[in-house]
Amino acid sequence: MTAPWTLPDFDDHEGLHLFRDAASGLTAIIAVHSTHLGPAAGGTRFWHYPNGDDAIVDALRLSRGMSFKNAMAGLPMGGGKAVILADTLRTKTPEMLAAFGRAIDSLGGRYVTAEDVGMSDADMVAIAKTTRHVSGLPVAAGSAGGDPGPTTAFGVYLGVLAAIKRALGKDSAQGVHVAIQGVGSVGGGLARRLAADGAKLTLADADAARAAKLADELGASHVPAADILTVEADVLSPCALGAILTEASIAALRVPVVAGGANNQLATPNDADRVHARGILYAPDYVINAGGIINVALEYLGEGDRAEVEARVRRIPERLNEVWAESAANDVPAAIVADRMAKRLIGRG
Repeated sequence: MTAPWTLPDFDDHEGLHLFRDAASGLTAIIAVHSTHLGPAAGGTRFWHYPNGDDAIVDALRLSRGMSFKNAMAGLPMGGGKAVILADTLRTKTPEMLAAFGRAIDSLGGRYVTAEDVGMSDADMVAIAKTTRHVSGLPVAAGSAGGDPGPTTAFGVYLGVLAAIKRALGKDSAQGVHVAIQGVGSVGGGLARRLAADGAKLTLADADAARAAKLADELGASHVPAADILTVEADVLSPCALGAILTEASIAALRVPVVAGGANNQLATPNDADRVHARGILYAPDYVINAGGIINVALEYLGEGDRAEVEARVRRIPERLNEVWAESAANDVPAAIVADRMAKRLIGRG
């Protein structure tokens, strides 16, 4: 295995913790990028990786993104991320979740988890039996917290509207063609909001049946997952897994805007320059998709209610416009502008 600190995605991470519990079958990684602003907050991903190096790279990339996301969202939280390495059958047991909770607890509050891909609010309840450093738990109506997906979708929706306004000069999504990659909790929620506004939608998902079902519900069209990145549209909204903006895919894009909820959309740092060179307005992912972490962070901190969550999520367009304005003024890719802002906030500027 490659030494983690020699990997390109190692960014002076404060800690990379590997856990194994043979009795339950747990193999997990917790990456702590920064605790400059507070405990490292970020969800847990349950995923089958071809090899261990892929899991480590994912944890490193995602935890760095969480540092930047939490900083740009104005939260007193650092950045971290966990991955549980699933087998090919995606076997998940109560014993495994209990062991993972103990792993989190062993870090003494340096890392706070919530749900991510492959995890549910029920899983958070199970983890909470062995650690208190968990958020995204079921809450009473009107309270901050619970499933972060809908709040993430709301923030992405607001960000897409801001991008439409800036790039297309339109005050609403009515008649705007949006191609959405991934129609799970975030992409599906975004699609429903845009459909209600009268947008024209093209949907795709790794689960083709799910995309077709939602398309039928919303009166949208759907295409195979492999084709969504080359659809001619006004907006491409990546809402699945990351690293989809590569040299090849960027060259094939047929949109003036990329704005979506997926984490780590740019495969490499050089891809920020490629998007910018093509004149495509890009919404940095950790800025536009911050709604979910705002929701669960306020739950964990005990600060505010649902109204406060919504008020903070509504500031996402303001932050995006700050990034876009500086990008345009200095002819610097939006992704690089956002990174510089975030680094200053976490004391690495």
